Amino acid sequence: MRVIEIGIPGRQKISLSHLVLDFNGTLACDGHLLPGIKDRLAVLAEKLHVHVVTADTFGLVRETTCNVPCSITILSPGLQAESKLSHVQTLGTESCVCIGNGYNDRLMVQDAAVGIAVVQGEGAATETMLAADVVVTNIFDALDLLVSPLRLGATLRD
Repeated sequence: MRVIEIGIPGRQKISLSHLVLDFNGTLACDGHLLPGIKDRLAVLAEKLHVHVVTADTFGLVRETTCNVPCSITILSPGLQAESKLSHVQTLGTESCVCIGNGYNDRLMVQDAAVGIAVVQGEGAATETMLAADVVVTNIFDALDLLVSPLRLGATLRD
């Protein structure tokens, strides 16, 4: 069973089994995975089920993630925020950590057990940052919070 348990001082323990990620602006820039992402996701795929949920703006998500241990969901145009939220709700929001940057990520980030907003070259929507439990300056720091969950517990402690 894949799970990361996070003890948060002064709060309830969280058991995560799904990592749900946006693609462009989060894992990729202009449709191409950022260097080092494959390795980080491979490490996390041993602990969590990894899901990439995307509009696939550049049409490259399947090609660029072919050797990444993750499931891919490509969304239809329109109501993408609601579609991402529905995907997370199907998995069980209480067991999901969601990472994104765009306006269409705000609902899944807000509803997840742990929501993380990343602010990189593409920027981040203000609504998504406000909906997040944690805001970081790059995807590597976000993923490392899950590789070393004591960091996340320290950030979220009461």
